[in-house]
Amino acid sequence: MSFRLCIGSWITIILIILVAVDASALVCYITRFTEENFATLIAFIFIYKAVENVIHIGENNPMNSDERDALFGNCICTPTAFTNLSYTETVNWSSVDPYTCMAYNGTIGGPGCLPNDTVPNVFLMSVILFAGTFLLSVVLKDFKNALFFPSNVRQVVSDFSVIIAIFSMTLLDYLSNVPTPKLEVPSEFKPTLDERGWIIMPFGRNPFWSAIVAVLPALLGTILIFMDQQITAVIVNRKENKLKKGCGYHLDLFILAILIQICSIMGLPWFVAATVLSINHVNSLKLESECAAPGEKPQFLGVREQRVTHIMIFVMIGLSVLFTPMLKHIPMPVLFGVFLYMGVASLKGLQFFDRLLIMLMPVKYQPDYMFLRQVPLKRVHLFTVIQLTCLICLWVIKSFSSTSILFPLMLVVMIGIRKSLDLVFTRRELKILDDVMPEITRRKAEDLRHLELAEVGMLKRFANCCLGGNSNSSSPSSTTK
Repeated sequence: MSFRLCIGSWITIILIILVAVDASALVCYITRFTEENFATLIAFIFIYKAVENVIHIGENNPMNSDERDALFGNCICTPTAFTNLSYTETVNWSSVDPYTCMAYNGTIGGPGCLPNDTVPNVFLMSVILFAGTFLLSVVLKDFKNALFFPSNVRQVVSDFSVIIAIFSMTLLDYLSNVPTPKLEVPSEFKPTLDERGWIIMPFGRNPFWSAIVAVLPALLGTILIFMDQQITAVIVNRKENKLKKGCGYHLDLFILAILIQICSIMGLPWFVAATVLSINHVNSLKLESECAAPGEKPQFLGVREQRVTHIMIFVMIGLSVLFTPMLKHIPMPVLFGVFLYMGVASLKGLQFFDRLLIMLMPVKYQPDYMFLRQVPLKRVHLFTVIQLTCLICLWVIKSFSSTSILFPLMLVVMIGIRKSLDLVFTRRELKILDDVMPEITRRKAEDLRHLELAEVGMLKRFANCCLGGNSNSSSPSSTTK
């Protein structure tokens, strides 16, 4: 913990230096290509971990689909010495179920038997709670578009869909009386490690030079924290969200540096913007038109920009220490279902995920996206494949402990890969599929305009040659004045 304090202190110093030198201006190089890859990776981690934890419950509590399946492998039923001889001669002791074995005074034993504390129904009930929480959250979230009940009631049900799902599945678990794993809540408000207090000593048992060596892992930590914070901020401040208030990249980074120092001194987890939680928070505050033509989706109007929800969230987190008697009754599969919902919900609105789905659709069933109108489908698929390859590389590097230390550097490499796509795609295609990265050397707006017009003219001439047409057959709108 002392070495971690040194790392956190170096991270704080480096972040404050980055704020002083206006390093947040580099977010202009974080385009949709990088931010959606990172957001998709975090969403997939939520989904993967949720499913993995449910499977882990099944490993500890194997499911029993039939009573006779309880005796398998080396688990056998043997008759006792005082068992009725007629039963011994007529009963096939190797294939009886547990109830028959006990009725005949038999003994169940062997290395293949389930442990005494194993309940075969736990995994099945966990799957029901897991899937039920996820499906109920999805259905209730879309309840605002239903045809029943007044609009105010539908909106309230939609806004509190996750809470309703948690209460419903917890009640189902209570009524079923199946001992599913529950949320473990500490009974005392104290550090989890008994050997330390609330304040971490700067050096402890470490030598003095460990504070200098800590700058190396601090550099990697700074890259990860800087990229995580700024990518999340860029996603939230997208122009598609129609935010009216300005962003504060420098102020956010400065406050983040102070919080990291405080958390390091107290031995708490470092504070940084959470991508999935931020996306879901923005989605929950979106405003849509109340009236729409039959068959049309409501029109997106903007986002409720306020501070009340954030204040209430952190107030409720602080008050949660008073609700420990209630929280310990929440089944873990229910929470895993919430994590699954958060991961899936955060994928909504990501153009990268939409393009992944398009690759699996026939052309006639593809949605009418604007980028499909303006960019050839093969070029769209090529851009998606490159982005998917980068996502797979990030996942592989993150998954192995020997390579995970390089994960922060790979986020920077992603920006370089995006810059190299200027050699593969035209500026017009990148402007539609992604965002145009700023030039290293500033060019006049007129030069950029002529460059775009030249690319458009070249594409049209190429299309005319492929279609066997001539320049006289081009439409009047294609003539450059």
